[in-house]
Amino acid sequence: MKRVIVLTALAFMACTPKAETPASTEAAPASAPATATADALTPSGWGALKIGMTKDEIIAAVGDNSVPGGVGGPDEDVCTEFHPARAPEGLFVMIEDGKLSRITITELSKLKTADGFALGDDPAAIKTFYQTRATATPHKYQDKPAEYVTVWDGAPRTEPYVQDPAARGFVYEVDGTGKVGAIHAGGPSIQYVEGCA
Repeated sequence: MKRVIVLTALAFMACTPKAETPASTEAAPASAPATATADALTPSGWGALKIGMTKDEIIAAVGDNSVPGGVGGPDEDVCTEFHPARAPEGLFVMIEDGKLSRITITELSKLKTADGFALGDDPAAIKTFYQTRATATPHKYQDKPAEYVTVWDGAPRTEPYVQDPAARGFVYEVDGTGKVGAIHAGGPSIQYVEGCA
């Protein structure tokens, strides 16, 4: 008797249509990036590095310049850029007026942004992901497909050059191969196209 009841119940369950899960009304980006890790680059910093830190705080967190006299700038008291000794390969910090204003990843860096983008990515995927927040502008020194794709936190910015010291964002610098060759994160200095200028 128990066997008949069990078989009847199984047959009923097999024939009963499953409840459909309502489809999400929010479309996913066409090329969603991979999930970011805990040490992802954000517009506000990376790991122990936070935009606005002093040079002494940077040195305590990730070490001093790995190549003394490294990248530098025309007036190192005003602006300098260098690779800290204990920072990941390809990560550079920019210090303006004694404060961390920008973090850049280039060449050998394996880091990703908090949104999952990395060096070598296709700018089309970046533009699709950020949509109206992404602004593409011509590269200063290279012809297309090279360009800068700028993304600010919050609502899209309309001014041609952002000067708000509280602004935070990314610039994905696309090189002549049409792929991201550098990523700048931080405040208004992410707009610089030539180191400290």
